[in-house]
This record gives sequence, structure tokens and C-alpha cells, in this order.
Amino acid sequence: MSIQAERVAQMMEMLPEEEQNFAYEFVCRLIRAWDPDFTKLTPAEAKELEEARNGEFINSKEIDWDNPDNYAHEEN
Repeated sequence: MSIQAERVAQMMEMLPEEEQNFAYEFVCRLIRAWDPDFTKLTPAEAKELEEARNGEFINSKEIDWDNPDNYAHEEN
């Protein structure tokens, strides 16, 4: 998460619940205005897509499904 996103989250936590809901809805409107079809990629998503296009993928048999963040990827 970016520093700006962390700061926004911290500031939102200071607000009363009703104002948090208002801020959340406002951010949702901003995102929909920027990307109405939700087709734009975050930098992390773009990197993952590029890796997949380059054949850099993880075989599902290599993933520890109980701990998917700790997969053992071996080079062939």
C-alpha cells in the first residue's frame, strides 16, 4: 500500500462512522469516474499480467494451497 493510501486510511479512522461511510462512497465515485468499467490495472496488476504474458507463471501443483503466499517456484 502506498504511503498516501496509508495516510488516507489513518485519517478516515479518525472520522465518525457516518463520515467514514460518506468518505468511502466519495472515493468509490472517484474511482468509477476514473475507470467506469473497472478495466484499468494497478501497477501490481500490470506487472502480474506482463509476467503471465511472458510465460512467467506458477504451476498450480507447486502452490501450497494452505499457504498460497509461500509457494515454492522452481525454474525449469
